[in-house]
Amino acid sequence: MTSTADTAPARRVPRPRADALRNRERIVTAAREMFVEFGSQVPYDEVARRAGVGNATLYRNFPERADLVHEVVLSLMARVAEIAERAAEEEDDTFAALRRFTHGAADERVGALCPMLDGAFDKDHPDLVAERARLEEVVQGLVERAQAAGRLRTDVGVGDLMVAISQLTRPLPGSGCGAFDQFVHRHLQLFLDGLETPARSELPGKAATLEDLRRDSCSS
Repeated sequence: MTSTADTAPARRVPRPRADALRNRERIVTAAREMFVEFGSQVPYDEVARRAGVGNATLYRNFPERADLVHEVVLSLMARVAEIAERAAEEEDDTFAALRRFTHGAADERVGALCPMLDGAFDKDHPDLVAERARLEEVVQGLVERAQAAGRLRTDVGVGDLMVAISQLTRPLPGSGCGAFDQFVHRHLQLFLDGLETPARSELPGKAATLEDLRRDSCSS
């Protein structure tokens, strides 16, 4: 005999309202901007003011600072992965796709943001691991396709590209992010010119892989 509990329909979890989703998105966007400008310890009140929401709304969505940092990191990786995916899909020239991704990632202030995110969040959270894998896979594909087409020198790896994006988009000590922005795309283009074939020099060392970056990050 089937019990009432067995036949009862599963209770539906209500979907967040559209305005609640918009508020959450505004908070994450404001936090990402302010982390770049002031660091991840910026007061919650200031984040709420920039987002145009009340403090209660901010705390309801992100009761702990680690929750907000987690969401900013997740959002950043997702946005950069989407830039890479669009570049791969829409550019016929493999090096043009790589160039578009590089400049697009710079526009997300990757180098300025990453050093300002402290360790007070779970870097191995399943959401972050999945988004990181997505990003790494698509960027690896951009590099491999450009190399297979003879457009990208073969003595560089995807790790070289990611390190360069991070370093060349990071403001110099004592300089404001806004003042530094005028140089970013100029210097990235100089770097990209050095990646095209034919290579004009022999690079010291070996090509950096994503595994190299993960190992160095863990040991630091």
